[in-house]
Amino acid sequence: MCVDQPEHEHWREVQRETGILGDSEAIRRLLETIEQVAGTDISVLITGESGTGKELVARAIHLRSHRKIHSLITVNCGAIPEGIIESELFGHEKGSFTGAVGPRKGYFELADRGSIFLDEIGELPLTTQVKLLRVLEAREFMRVGGVESVQVDVRFIAATNKQLEEEVRRGHFREDLFYRLNAVHIRVPALRERSEDIPLLVQKFAAEFARENHIDFPGFSPSALAAMSKASWPGNIRELRNVVEKIIVLERGTWIDEETVRRYLRISHPMDPALPVPVTRGREETERELFLRILLEIKSEIAQLRELVLQRQPSHYPLAPWREELAEEYLEPVPPAAEGERRSVAEMEKELIQSALQKFGGSKRKAALALGLSERTLYRKIEKYGLKVSRD
Repeated sequence: MCVDQPEHEHWREVQRETGILGDSEAIRRLLETIEQVAGTDISVLITGESGTGKELVARAIHLRSHRKIHSLITVNCGAIPEGIIESELFGHEKGSFTGAVGPRKGYFELADRGSIFLDEIGELPLTTQVKLLRVLEAREFMRVGGVESVQVDVRFIAATNKQLEEEVRRGHFREDLFYRLNAVHIRVPALRERSEDIPLLVQKFAAEFARENHIDFPGFSPSALAAMSKASWPGNIRELRNVVEKIIVLERGTWIDEETVRRYLRISHPMDPALPVPVTRGREETERELFLRILLEIKSEIAQLRELVLQRQPSHYPLAPWREELAEEYLEPVPPAAEGERRSVAEMEKELIQSALQKFGGSKRKAALALGLSERTLYRKIEKYGLKVSRD
C-alpha cells in the first residue's frame, strides 16, 4: 500500500500551489476533485460550513486551470447592498443613476478570460438571480442603463454555506439558476471530519504568524496538539487559526503544553450549549478574565512597538515551502526526555508509531486505531520514517 512516488510528488506540488494542506483521505479526495474539474470550464458550486476554506478551493480551481494567467475576481454577494449589486456585477453607463458620472466596468467584465468567484451566492436578490442566469447561459449582459450587450468569457465558481435546495423550496433561490450553477458540486469537509490534519495546520499557522510578527515562539507539545485535534472547532479552520495566533501573542515565548491549550479551548469547563459562557463561572469571574486578556494583548502590542522603536534584530524564524515530510521549520524541539537530550516532534512520532506496531505485533490496523490515524496515513508515515514492519 505504498504511495507511488511520482503520484506522491504530484499531490505535494498541488498542495504547495493551492495552499490546501492535509494528509487525510478527505483532503486527498478534495484535491482529486479539484484536479478533475480545474482543466474544464464547467461551473462549480462549492458548499461547506463557514470557515472551512471555500474561497481557498475556488482559488485552487483557478490556479490549476488554463485561465490562471488571467484574473480571479472574488465577489462577496452578501456584503454588497441590494441597491447597487447589479451595478457592481454588470457595471453601469454614464447617467444611469445619480452619481454615475461616467461608464464603469463591473466584476464580470473585469473577470473576462479569467474566473469569477461568487461567494455567499445564496444572498443574491431574486431580481439579480434572473440576470445572472442569462450571463451563465449566454455569456452576455447589459450594463445598468446600457442598450448594448457585453460579451464575456468567464469561468463561474460559486460558494455558499446555505442549503440551496431548501432555499429553492422556500422560494428564496431560483431553481433554474441552482441547476445551472450546480454542474459540479464540491463539498469542503468540516475540520472535525479531518482532525488528523490539525497538527499540520497548527504548526503551519504558528510558523507563519511567528515569522510575520517577529515573535520567538518555542512551539506546541505533542499533548497540546493532541488536545487541539480532539476539539470540535465549530468555526473550522478560521477558528483554529485565530486560536493559534491568540496563543502565540498572549503566551509569548512560552512552550505551549496541554494545560495551556485546554485553558484556551475551555475543554476543562463543562458548557451548556444554550449559553455563550461556561456555566461554572460567575459573571464577575468571566468579566475579570476578559479584562485580563485585554491587558495582556495591550502588553504584547506595547512590547512589539518597543522592539520596533529600538530597531532590534528580529528573531529568525525560517519558513520553507510546505512539504510532505513536515519541514523542520514546523517541527519545534520538545522538552528533553533526559538531561542534555532534545527531540523533535517527528522523532517522538516515529517512536510512538514504532511502539504501537510492536505492541500489536505488527498489526497496522490495530496500531492505526490506537494512534488515532487512518490506515493509509499510517502507511505513509511508516514509509516516511523507514520503519521495518513484519507482515500482519
